[in-house]
Amino acid sequence: MRFNLMFPMRAVKHWETWREGATLAEVARVVEQAGFDGFSMSEHPYPDKGWLATGGHHAFDPMVSLSFAAAATTRLRVMTCILVSGYRNPYLTAKAAASLDVLSGGRFTLGTGVGYLKSEFEALGADFTRRGTLLDEAITAWKATWRGEEHRGPAFGVSGHVALPLPVTPGGPPIWIGGNGAAAQRRVVEVADGWMPMAASGEMAAITRSQPLEDIDTLAEWIAAVNKRRADLGRGPADVSFVPFESGSLRSGDCAAFCAAVRPRLDPYAEAGVTWITIEPASRSFSDFRTDVELIASQLIQR
Repeated sequence: MRFNLMFPMRAVKHWETWREGATLAEVARVVEQAGFDGFSMSEHPYPDKGWLATGGHHAFDPMVSLSFAAAATTRLRVMTCILVSGYRNPYLTAKAAASLDVLSGGRFTLGTGVGYLKSEFEALGADFTRRGTLLDEAITAWKATWRGEEHRGPAFGVSGHVALPLPVTPGGPPIWIGGNGAAAQRRVVEVADGWMPMAASGEMAAITRSQPLEDIDTLAEWIAAVNKRRADLGRGPADVSFVPFESGSLRSGDCAAFCAAVRPRLDPYAEAGVTWITIEPASRSFSDFRTDVELIASQLIQR
């Protein structure tokens, strides 16, 4: 079991006061020194005010911020969780991902998905209706670009171009797919390296246009089914990153309660096929963040 620290997204809005003079590089070093294996960033380049007023959040640009984190650390894997593929041309994503892979020494994981916030797609001039089809082709285009080959496809096919440098990771950075639906699972089975299913009540699943996921038994069934389909194709088990069902207590900043609730469940999560636990503390300042990270590490990572 490995542990990924999601940068507290609520800190972005109040960054100048939250950081108490610290830099993002210092934030990443605290995470690495505590023993975490990964450090991740979400993405919302231009969210609408209505969504923000009902629980939404701002985010740093993931590639820019993760570059700061990678440069300040030596072993921490930096991850997008998630980058919405449809917000940009796939060749820009391929270039950014290859660059971060090279400059971090192969420590980048590209977590991606179709996205669900229609208003943000519209603000960016992106195609919400075809976002699933375009993600499928984008993944093919990324992989071709990382091999130094041309992609021939209906939306993004182009000839006479090449992008250097190629990634240092053979085949390119690992691709992890976010989402619970059948299409997300298909991508994990056929083309991706990892999966990021999301705990979701029926109400939340309706908002994110996904499937409900409310208990470990269901999670285990899903993971087993995906890995069986991968095995049928001659592929090994997928990495699976999951935000624990017990994470609700983190919203109030109570890391001790979260640790007490999730610690006895780590083995069941591992038995279900989860290989990464993702944790996003709701720390109100850098000082609180340092305290929270050290507490989580002592209770969960160093158990």
